[in-house]
Amino acid sequence: DFGRSSELAFVVEPSDDIAVQEQPLILYCQVEGIQPITITWRKNGVMIVDSENAFMLANGSLYVSRFQRLRGDGSSDEGEYDCMAQNHYGLVVSRKAKIQAATMSDFHIHPQNAVVEEGGVARFQCQIHGLPEPVILWHKNSMPVNTDNERYTLLPKGVLQITGLRAEDSGIFHCVASNIANVKFSREARLTVSGSHSTVYKDPMILVGPENLTLTVHQTAVLECIATGNPRPIVSWSRLDGRPIGVEGIQVLGTGNLMISDLTVQHSGIYVCAANKPGTRVRRTAQGSLVVQAPAEFVQHPQSISRPVGTTAIFTCVAQGEPPPQITWLRNGQILETSDHIKLKNNNSTLSIYGINQTDEAIYQCLAENSAGSTQASARLTVLWADGLPSPPQGVRAETVSATTIQVSWEKPLQNTKEIIGYVLHIRKAADPVEMEYQEAVSKSTFQQLVTDLEPSTSYSFYIKAYTSRGASKASEVTVVSTLGEVPAMPSLFIKVINSTTVQATWEPSIKLGQHEGFKLYYRKVHLSQYTGPVLLASNVTAYNITHLDASVVYEVKLLAYNQHGDGDSTVRFVSLRETVERAVLNPPCDCMKDEQNNKTSTTGIIIGIHIGVTCIIFCILFLMFGYRGRLLMCKNVQEQLSTPQIPRSQRNTVGLVLNGAARRDRDDRDLNGKQLDMNELERLFPASPSQEQQDKGIMAAHSPPAPHDDTQICTLPLDEFSIIEEQPDPLPKPARGGSPPALAPNHGSANEG
Repeated sequence: DFGRSSELAFVVEPSDDIAVQEQPLILYCQVEGIQPITITWRKNGVMIVDSENAFMLANGSLYVSRFQRLRGDGSSDEGEYDCMAQNHYGLVVSRKAKIQAATMSDFHIHPQNAVVEEGGVARFQCQIHGLPEPVILWHKNSMPVNTDNERYTLLPKGVLQITGLRAEDSGIFHCVASNIANVKFSREARLTVSGSHSTVYKDPMILVGPENLTLTVHQTAVLECIATGNPRPIVSWSRLDGRPIGVEGIQVLGTGNLMISDLTVQHSGIYVCAANKPGTRVRRTAQGSLVVQAPAEFVQHPQSISRPVGTTAIFTCVAQGEPPPQITWLRNGQILETSDHIKLKNNNSTLSIYGINQTDEAIYQCLAENSAGSTQASARLTVLWADGLPSPPQGVRAETVSATTIQVSWEKPLQNTKEIIGYVLHIRKAADPVEMEYQEAVSKSTFQQLVTDLEPSTSYSFYIKAYTSRGASKASEVTVVSTLGEVPAMPSLFIKVINSTTVQATWEPSIKLGQHEGFKLYYRKVHLSQYTGPVLLASNVTAYNITHLDASVVYEVKLLAYNQHGDGDSTVRFVSLRETVERAVLNPPCDCMKDEQNNKTSTTGIIIGIHIGVTCIIFCILFLMFGYRGRLLMCKNVQEQLSTPQIPRSQRNTVGLVLNGAARRDRDDRDLNGKQLDMNELERLFPASPSQEQQDKGIMAAHSPPAPHDDTQICTLPLDEFSIIEEQPDPLPKPARGGSPPALAPNHGSANEG
């Protein structure tokens, strides 16, 4: 019974039409569904009564015997027609069909005489309005223009273009407009082709560019563009948004007119015509907009549904078109009025019916309409009702328990209670829409429910339904009650010691405390029972200084928030100022001026210290450089001295090496202690080879027996501190006859060079 055959739906709907004066007109309407079905017609929303001029045929179509645009009584057969069909399940209304009379006005643009040089471009235009759109043809010298000639281009809007003019193109031109209403002729215009083809250069110029067009999908658009110049310019087309024009359905008429067949919404845009001089970038442009409209059509149709009493029914209807269509809902052919339990959402795309009952059973229609056309779709709501269901629960009462809790109680239904399996409590804020309602399930033996987590000072509505395995009862009476007001929550309190007699109390911003009017602040010495206060503070205050306190005792500070419902819980803090006083004694206040001066002095000392350090580093580097040079010179002198015979030790006081380049002339025995450089000091400054045997034979040679051969003394320095210079050794003295060669001793010469 809920199949397609039971639905009341249109098979054929009336469509837009253009009627001819004094001619008959038929509007078709065909419906399917369970009989009996009654069909009626309306014009502009008014019921049509059968008459001699208009009556309904047996198949449901409307017949108008003689269409009249304007009758003697001022009425007209023009208007919007729709048919209505009704059966036992409901009523549906067809789409609206717009009926207009065929007409044709006089020409409001006639062709004009033209004189054009040979090789140029001629353009004639005539324009006329009519329904349907008149067809315009051109005649030359009273004969139809030969459209096979490629130089002749006829555009749908009544334009004739002739390119590459020749002498034989001269003549008299006029246009003929015709439609089902009439045939009309324009005035004549003469075309004169003068002179020969000119070779003088002319910049490109667009004589006529594209005009703005508004058309419907599947129609044909012609964008005109005619250009002149010498040499003849090249005409090209593009879209202003940079998207490609494409090739499907695109055709060029004549030398530059763009024709787009089978329009779609994607063809909408601004089109640019460009006339380019061949081989250059010299160009002229013109542009026009194309708007393509699309009639409303459904993307998603509403579906027929069956729902038990008390549940929610939802219909969805999604339509598209250009411009976007407006959606209207009908209930049994009448505009649907919204209420507490009937809601429209998502730009009317979704229809929700809450808590349905038997009166909601009907056929619901979705009408989508825009400037390009309209369409409709329907769906049926069936409300399921079973015999023997419980009657509504009785005696529903709601009592406020606290700011967030309400207790709801009820009594069992009066009838059909044996099959009850439970109750459902429906809850919502009284100010909220029906769709914000929520439910709580209750067992069949329970007749009260504590509803928690409610908002303070808020009104709530409650009703009960009894449920069986076959469905729910009707809703009980609705009861409304408000929760109690709530005192504010505890504030977060913080205490900061300012000085030995003052503390500062701070707390969280009031937004976290709920609804409140302000704060109350109390404080006292802990050994006393009496508080000082309350100090009343506004709700936007978050800090308060407590002054003139005794530093030797501990204080208790208490803060609470209050509103019209009373005082909230308080937050308590304890504070002592004794440590602050002790710190003040141990750490007296600083002399800021003195500290600032000390800081400046410290900064100056740091700068001077840096300069001294840099100077010391420079002197150290110089000392090392000159000391290194002196060691090299001393090493050379030692090598020279070691190459000569050694003098007796007793005579060493006459020749010596004085450190730092200071030569002493006085070599008395009194100066030998600490002033003459002995061999130990020389050995320390210039160590010999690592071999102890060589040291014994070299520097201490005066105490060693004569060597059987020549021993050369070597001054040893690290390899990375100097370079070795090869020198020719001095010739050794000849040994005495019959004796050994004398031992070699270093030459203690002057070291002034160092």
